[in-house]
Order: sequence, then C-alpha cells, then structure tokens
Amino acid sequence: MKMRDQYTCPLELTHDITRGKWKPMILWQLAKGPASLSQLVKDIQGITQKMLLEHLNNLMEFNIVEKTSFEGYPLKVEYRLSERGKKLYEAVEIMQNVGIQLMQEHGMEDFLRMRGFIE
Repeated sequence: MKMRDQYTCPLELTHDITRGKWKPMILWQLAKGPASLSQLVKDIQGITQKMLLEHLNNLMEFNIVEKTSFEGYPLKVEYRLSERGKKLYEAVEIMQNVGIQLMQEHGMEDFLRMRGFIE
C-alpha cells in the first residue's frame, strides 16, 4: 500500500492500513497465535490465497504483521502480530464486541453461539 503525501489526521492513515473486509479478520485470526498461510486461508472463510498474501504484505509493510520462514522441506512460513499489531488488535477487539452486542440486540444469538462468540 502506498502512503499518501498528506493526511488530515493520524487516524486516517490507520484507517487506510486496516480498511477493507479482510484486514480486521486477519488481525483477529493472528491474535489467536501464529499461523501459516494455509491455516489462515482455512480460518478466514471466503478469502483467496492471493488476496490474503496481498493483505499480509500490506500489513507487513507497516510492521503490523511479522513473517518467519523456517528452513527445510517443505518450506514453512508463519505469520504473527508484531507489537504494533497487538496494539492495533485492541481496537479490533472493541469493534468485535460492539458487533456482538448489536447482533444480540437483533436476535442473532444462535449465529453467535454456532460460531463460538457466546455460550
């Protein structure tokens, strides 16, 4: 992602880095712990490997996500949140909790239970 030359405030930059359907979900999954590319594709329903790689590269560009490559065959690569990514995840977690409350208010408890968000 190319940074713009001008921003109206720092929040605008953070929004640019995290906007879209997939990036908050990537942060959510990586907050659970390090994961391989194939595990992330499996855990994030509907994302393609190409789209995931593009977003991971964008997040790595701003030190939100870190990548470790392990030697050997087959090649193993693992992604995890950086310290900055963990901080940013705190905002994603707040947004998730607001979403849970809204879904509960609209009678979507069965969906939330089925997905493990509530008991």
